Amino acid sequence: MSVRVLFLGPLRDLAGCEAMELAAPLDWEGLRARLPPALAEAVAQPRVSVACAGRVLSDRTALRASDGDEVALLPPVSGG
Repeated sequence: MSVRVLFLGPLRDLAGCEAMELAAPLDWEGLRARLPPALAEAVAQPRVSVACAGRVLSDRTALRASDGDEVALLPPVSGG
């Protein structure tokens, strides 16, 4: 039973990979606890959004990922 976690943009560079599989079920604190410290700190920034099963969460601490879900960590968008 696992959850696929996707890293987008600069978070992918920091993670050193595009995705990782983590044991399900997975909540916000469990996700951060399983990431390397620098990456956990980066995803904790207020402007990083979280999507689970294709839906962006308005409150990322409400993350409740189940077996087979995909969680995407979305860095802030920049540009003009």
